[in-house]
Amino acid sequence: MIFPPHASSPFISLAPLLAVLVLGFGLGVQAQIAPAPNGRASLPDAPSPQASPQDDVSIGNLPRNFVHDQAAIWTSPKDVRTHDLTWLLPLAAATGTALGTDHYVMTKVVSTNPSFNQANINVSNAMIYSLVATPVVLYGFGRLEQDDHAREAGILAGEAMVDGVVVEQGMKLIFWQERPYQDDARGKFFQSSAGVDSAFPSSHTLIAFSAASALAAEYPSRWAQVLLYSGASGVGLTRVLGRDHFPADVLVGGALGWLIGHNVVRRHHHSAAKLVLHREGGP
Repeated sequence: MIFPPHASSPFISLAPLLAVLVLGFGLGVQAQIAPAPNGRASLPDAPSPQASPQDDVSIGNLPRNFVHDQAAIWTSPKDVRTHDLTWLLPLAAATGTALGTDHYVMTKVVSTNPSFNQANINVSNAMIYSLVATPVVLYGFGRLEQDDHAREAGILAGEAMVDGVVVEQGMKLIFWQERPYQDDARGKFFQSSAGVDSAFPSSHTLIAFSAASALAAEYPSRWAQVLLYSGASGVGLTRVLGRDHFPADVLVGGALGWLIGHNVVRRHHHSAAKLVLHREGGP
């Protein structure tokens, strides 16, 4: 395991990694435990239908669904099993490597030119605003044109983003990591000086991937996926180039956002069976 050079002890080095991996892997299991309509194990991006009418996707049901989402997210580690090591270990290695090289990347690779940094921050803000606006536009279009799919996609993507905000804010208050522009980019964790708007994980990236993954699950065409994930990845990249976040912040934010978005769609989308059939060449 690679320890971040700026950590004060092995425990502090490992604490964020272990906590995030347990939460993320639990979410990954949650995303896969529901069986596909044809009885085979389904992938995380193949939503499965919910039979209960209480799970109708509507504005009125959002508060109740949100509470259920949060309960599932924060209790998801209990579902982690040994066979999940097949994807747990690669993500653990990537996260550990990112934590171990954050200081080097921010001091030796990323430019410290204020104009360059600010330009990237402006771009990331514009991109996240576009992703946030997309569910609103979809919902409005769905209502106007009586398109249930567009309406539900807008609601679920918005729900995923709200879930993402709660998760990232909770984690920020746990880890209190310094921003790259503080203390020569040492990125120390558990520092009160980091304030409530600490670095780990990247809120922009987590929210962007929450929206992108939910919308990509709803609209599985190749071009939609390329557009959505390119936009979300662009948000993460510009957060690093803007020196607002370390690469590990973005990696963890993107992974958790992706899992949250897929979980929201799997749990609530009633037209999921049609999406599965569409992907498998059905009617």
